[in-house]
Amino acid sequence: MSLRLLMMGTGTFALPTFRALCASGHDVVGLVTQPDREGRGHHHHPHPMKEAAVELGVPVFQPENVNSPEALDVLRTLRADAFIVAAYGQILSAELLGIPRLGAMNLHGSILPAYRGAAPIQYAVWRGETETGVTMFRIEPKLDAGPILGIVRTPIGPQETSGEVHDRLAELSAPFAIDVLERLEAGTIEPMVQDRSKVSKAPKIQKEQGLIDWSRTRSEIDCHIRAMQPWPMPFSFLQSHPALPMRVQILAVRSLEPTSTRLPSGEPGSVQPGEDGHLMVCCGDGVVEVLTIQPSGKRPMSAADFLRGHPLSTNARFVGAPT
Repeated sequence: MSLRLLMMGTGTFALPTFRALCASGHDVVGLVTQPDREGRGHHHHPHPMKEAAVELGVPVFQPENVNSPEALDVLRTLRADAFIVAAYGQILSAELLGIPRLGAMNLHGSILPAYRGAAPIQYAVWRGETETGVTMFRIEPKLDAGPILGIVRTPIGPQETSGEVHDRLAELSAPFAIDVLERLEAGTIEPMVQDRSKVSKAPKIQKEQGLIDWSRTRSEIDCHIRAMQPWPMPFSFLQSHPALPMRVQILAVRSLEPTSTRLPSGEPGSVQPGEDGHLMVCCGDGVVEVLTIQPSGKRPMSAADFLRGHPLSTNARFVGAPT
């Protein structure tokens, strides 16, 4: 049976699912997405969801407040059997959730009830998880708390950034969402209540959270660096006298096992240029080697290339803020 489906999404996480729904044989009656926004200099930000809808001939609705009486009237006229929500960006009212026959379903980038909130993928990488996934659940007024309709799981690679995990989960969501919707219509899904004792939170990441804390362990620093990419980007300030502190992004590090007597020791953040262009930094439980670094306004480069252009003083160190 062909379903009438309404997609609600703004971020690129929703894009593969939207395209898959449009190609599935079901009737996608519209896309609800956030209004166009202007950036600096009055330039319009690219809106990939809207662009895809225009390309596919799907009507686009961009209300400032999707819960307003006017917006709800529009949604009712579409007579959708289900709303599929992914990275939309507005809280949905109980009145809105009651419109579709099968309900409103959200695609969330974690294995619920872990990492409820706006940044589940980043927190899973940051906390050193080795597995994550996408959960599809029926939306209720409480944040990410509705009954689970299905879960698809995938490992987190030891070198993956949040951006890489995000893109893979977005692709996994597409066939998964269609399968769940069709099984829901067939009545073969038994919704599962979330275990409240296993809830963890993943609130929105703030820009300042990209600052690297070198007092953390080697593993924690590596996870943090990978979690903060592609936004807000992991950064630190390199103090090398007599130059002023330099803001740099640290894009990749390697944990060095404490088996070599040649490893430096010192306070967290202290820097030791090693042989053959190696750049080693002391941290809370040993030493990490910086593999890729990006000074402000420059391209990413290897530590060896960086050191050739920025010879360091003997007391160079990474600091939490310029001093």
